[in-house]
Amino acid sequence: MNICGLNLQDYLRVSPGDIRGSVDVLKEGRMFINSLPGGEIPCDDMGGLGLYFADTRFLSCLELRINGTEPVFLSRVLRDSHFSQVEMTNKEFTADGRVVSLHNIHLRLLRMVKDAFYQRIRIVNFNPCPVKLSLQIKLGADFADIFEVRGTFRSTKGSWLGAVIHRHRAAINYLGTDNIHRSTEINFYPAPTKMEEQDCFVIAEYTLKLEPKRKNYIYLKITPRVGHTGVRTAMTQTDLGFARAADFLIDSYQSWKNECIQITSDNEHFNQMVGVAVTDLRALSTTYPDGGTVLEAGIPWYAAPFGRDSLIAAWQALLVNPVLAKETLRFMARHQGQEVNPWRDEEPGKILHEMRFGEMALSGELPHTPYYGSVDSTLWFIILLADYIRWTGETGFLEEMSEPLAKALQWCEEYGDLDNDGYIEYLCRSEKGLVNQGWKDSWDGVIDRNGRIPEGPIALVEVQGYYYRALTDAAGLYRQAGQRERAEILRNKAETLQKKFLRDFWWDKAGFLIYALEGRKAPVKTVVSNPGHCLFTGILPAKQAYCVVKRLMQPDLFSGWGIRTMSAGEVAYNPMSYHNGSVWPHDNAIIGFGMRQAGALEELKQLSETLFEAARFFDHMRLPELFCGFTKHGNGGPVKYPIACDPQAWSVGSIFLMLRALLGIDCRGSELYVRDPRLPGFLRTLRLENIRVGTGIVNLEFTRKEEKTYCSVTGTEGNVKVIFEKEV
Repeated sequence: MNICGLNLQDYLRVSPGDIRGSVDVLKEGRMFINSLPGGEIPCDDMGGLGLYFADTRFLSCLELRINGTEPVFLSRVLRDSHFSQVEMTNKEFTADGRVVSLHNIHLRLLRMVKDAFYQRIRIVNFNPCPVKLSLQIKLGADFADIFEVRGTFRSTKGSWLGAVIHRHRAAINYLGTDNIHRSTEINFYPAPTKMEEQDCFVIAEYTLKLEPKRKNYIYLKITPRVGHTGVRTAMTQTDLGFARAADFLIDSYQSWKNECIQITSDNEHFNQMVGVAVTDLRALSTTYPDGGTVLEAGIPWYAAPFGRDSLIAAWQALLVNPVLAKETLRFMARHQGQEVNPWRDEEPGKILHEMRFGEMALSGELPHTPYYGSVDSTLWFIILLADYIRWTGETGFLEEMSEPLAKALQWCEEYGDLDNDGYIEYLCRSEKGLVNQGWKDSWDGVIDRNGRIPEGPIALVEVQGYYYRALTDAAGLYRQAGQRERAEILRNKAETLQKKFLRDFWWDKAGFLIYALEGRKAPVKTVVSNPGHCLFTGILPAKQAYCVVKRLMQPDLFSGWGIRTMSAGEVAYNPMSYHNGSVWPHDNAIIGFGMRQAGALEELKQLSETLFEAARFFDHMRLPELFCGFTKHGNGGPVKYPIACDPQAWSVGSIFLMLRALLGIDCRGSELYVRDPRLPGFLRTLRLENIRVGTGIVNLEFTRKEEKTYCSVTGTEGNVKVIFEKEV
């Protein structure tokens, strides 16, 4: 099968050679490492484990052995999304003709990422007598592009240049097809007893005599280098800068937490969930040279700037820290489309979809420099800009964004509406682009009730809702700027769109919205979750909005763990698919936020309680990118999706959007509104401190007594006002 110039096998969103059930992730800036829970990256791993920088895997093997035996993993702890501690012990082995029994040697790994990957190995002998042993560390680097790791076939590869080895350090080198030299620089302290290259791997071996109860330390630092052709000078610090990097990260994360909202409750599981989410936002926030700071989409597959994902995550996190929205908007404006370029699906004013920096992009194998194949990123740019201005009252930023805003609206009118029917549609033009360009952008993400892929251009239901919201938001911004004529034109355009939308997309017989209009304007009536995104946009009258809520909560869509992406009654339904039956937390959170706008507070409460319960079954109380859509039964938990990103920015942000919806919180400049708050059943008390309101600060406390939730103001700073309203 051929789609938009690609074989179907090239179009699968993610298809690595293997799947790992549980991994640990550490990230800082543009670098991250994902490994097995014990810190290992097996040398034969096909599941995407490794140390990555700039979309390249700089470490594809990291194995630790004690006298030739694999250590026994005991436990690990993640601290603040940036630091992990792993506990291990020994299997039985023979040393100097004497048997060393199981769990008499203890190993503790402290691991983190800053400008490099740092690992400290502490070894303690709990035998009553000295033990002589060999500790071997095996390292390798394949320099695979992230697209290659996730399953994209490459007809050509660069050149592996081998390893250069010195006493304390080594470097593994590679020359890419983009003619850029990449190297993995490895430093040890103390120097290994011996170090050599074997079969493309670097093997470092320590011969250690461990006295009873004495702590022994080995430090390892691995640094990705791009465009460097030699081995750097050996590190002079005895810990290779480990302590200095740890101090920096501790201080940086504490400063971030101080700048954000502080959320505490009477539920420790919820407190953990929120705490991890706040630090995940810090970990996913990345600064690019000459590009600014942006929220990256998720690890491992989407650790890159993504228009839709980054904008939605920043929108979800306005309650946490609105600076994320400001930085993300600036980043997207810097890279706004400038020309008509079919290879990149670029058009003037369009907001990017995805930007990559690896060998495949830089050599021209992929169009991601950046790639613009997203139908809704431009609309989310307008929505986020308007909400940021409403939240902060920062009119100076509106002036700064006036030109990008005008260009985004111009794209909607001149390029987004492909057939001049008033709707925003998409059609893939790049030979290596995405055939589907809404948020369900897998090859079969849009499919009809017979299992057929519709022909484009496609007008998605939620995109029209976004467009309506973008037009009304832009009208408000222009009215605020004193441009009343422009505001009125946009307002009228929105009203015309709404009337047309209700005529063409409302499915009266089903009391629901159709999925899309295909190229010939035939309706695609597959029952999916997308109509729920229209709830927050205001495009639906109250009666239709309530019908949409009720339909979404029917058992074929609501699994008991969340709302599925597709009804279980559809031909294409598969609870283990990426977009056709799975449950996405961000999808549910946007729907939940819309339920608040629709006044469906009981359904909102049920949905939030469901997602919280689901989170308890995942590591660190962290909701992943998605999970399988199997129906909830008994005491079992939700079923993991095998290759979900974790953490994923818009899943992290979902917690805060749902919380904002439950509490009825909105902000307009110096005024904070609390409208008919509802604490879910798992909370009795909730404190929100350091809420940024305009230039001031507000602290609130919520208490639930029986079925009623009460809110009190516990403190304010600056010129702020808190207004309590009842739901109409």
